[in-house]
Amino acid sequence: MTRHIAAPMPESIRHFMRAGQHPARSTTCPWCHAGAHKPCVIRSSGTPSVNVHHSRKDAWARLTACCTTCQVAPGVPCHKDGRELDGGAVHAVRHSEAEATAA
Repeated sequence: MTRHIAAPMPESIRHFMRAGQHPARSTTCPWCHAGAHKPCVIRSSGTPSVNVHHSRKDAWARLTACCTTCQVAPGVPCHKDGRELDGGAVHAVRHSEAEATAA
């Protein structure tokens, strides 16, 4: 019997292995609580979804990009008139910035 020992995968190789996945999967989903690098799940049935929840995309954009609309740094929630956007939402331009950063 042959015994295989798994070696840790270098981050440089891991990036290319996950190239077909949306970069937002690197964060935990606040909607369905799927872990990092795991697919989002449909909450009612628990089956994996092929799509990434919008709230996960928002969380990823908040962590990785600056917002040019409200002038905040990565990790800081977007705001309008001094109040944080509802539900942790981000401005649309922040999604564009995050995608440009990931590319």
